[in-house]
Amino acid sequence: MVIGLIGSGKIGGTVAKLAVDAGHSVVLSNSRGPETLAQLVARLGPDARAATAAEAAAAGDVVVVTIPFGRYREVPVEPLDGKIVIDTNNYYHERDGRFPEIDAGETTDSEVLAAHLPGSRVVKAFNSIHFAELADQGLPRGAEGRRALPIAGDDEEAKKVVADLIDSFGFDVVDAGPLAEGRRFQRDKPAYGPRLTADELREALAKG
Repeated sequence: MVIGLIGSGKIGGTVAKLAVDAGHSVVLSNSRGPETLAQLVARLGPDARAATAAEAAAAGDVVVVTIPFGRYREVPVEPLDGKIVIDTNNYYHERDGRFPEIDAGETTDSEVLAAHLPGSRVVKAFNSIHFAELADQGLPRGAEGRRALPIAGDDEEAKKVVADLIDSFGFDVVDAGPLAEGRRFQRDKPAYGPRLTADELREALAKG
């Protein structure tokens, strides 16, 4: 599978390495241009290449959006039509500016991105774990104490693809429900941050 990445910072670079280690190829992009990703591509090896955001979007079977939420309008729309998009973003008003509709609880950051990408199948994932823990806490399926990660989305097939990818990275998956339920594992929620097993994560999500 080809994983496209729009954003190749700490989370994006970590997801890219996990994907390559799991046997996938990756197409990386950032806002500064493909040439700035040469070192990361070299570290990842022959299954990685750099491109523009539009090219990464077009190339990916699954595309990971991992840029500051406040810049979501920069995500290319047309090449993502019909595709599975993994949204790793968190809304931090200190960085992103105020979004009154999110502050009022009328919508979530992932729903805003989904409205920007009306033809895409958006799944929220990877936003509730620190990149360093994502890199080194994966365990084989069935391992005692295996960490679980939450996902949310409106497309069941898309969620299955994302869940299988996360499982291949070494984590159990708990489906929190529709995309709107991503609010249950956002900043300051019980499911945001701590290392939890699947059962513990379900309890934390219920409190969110």
